[in-house]
Amino acid sequence: MQKPIYAFIDSQNLNLGVRSQGWVLDFRKFRIHLKDKYGVQKAFLFIGYIPDKQPLYDYLKSSGFTLIFKPTVEKTVIGEVTTKGNVDAELVLYCMIEIPNYSKAVIVSGDGDFYCLVEYLQKKNRLLKIITPNQKYSSLLRKYSSYISVISLFRKMVEDKKKK
Repeated sequence: MQKPIYAFIDSQNLNLGVRSQGWVLDFRKFRIHLKDKYGVQKAFLFIGYIPDKQPLYDYLKSSGFTLIFKPTVEKTVIGEVTTKGNVDAELVLYCMIEIPNYSKAVIVSGDGDFYCLVEYLQKKNRLLKIITPNQKYSSLLRKYSSYISVISLFRKMVEDKKKK
């Protein structure tokens, strides 16, 4: 029996990349797209944990994502507080822990920090697709351009029309 296909999603890279283009992603539609287009049976969404965002987490879970939380840290730069939850290490770790359980992986990020993961998955014939949030993905990933699909190519299917 064929093992399932899993997706590993850097939520901040995805969300900020899409918003930088002036639109908002409907995560429920995106989860459906991953299932219908790529056969993704399990989608891990890596996200920083902020206690007052529980309604968002409930929505993402109900949309079919398995949430992996990273503690966040607050940083003040020139009087402006930003919250950071860098999930790169967790995404790589989970992708490797889960490798016995899936046949192929879809990586959703344009971050060059995932170069070694993409390289490994490709060498092991486990890489199905890299979905980048915009055209400005890391030059390190250009070597894998045959695997890359930019999310704007299917924007009409995954855009949140209510939030513009």
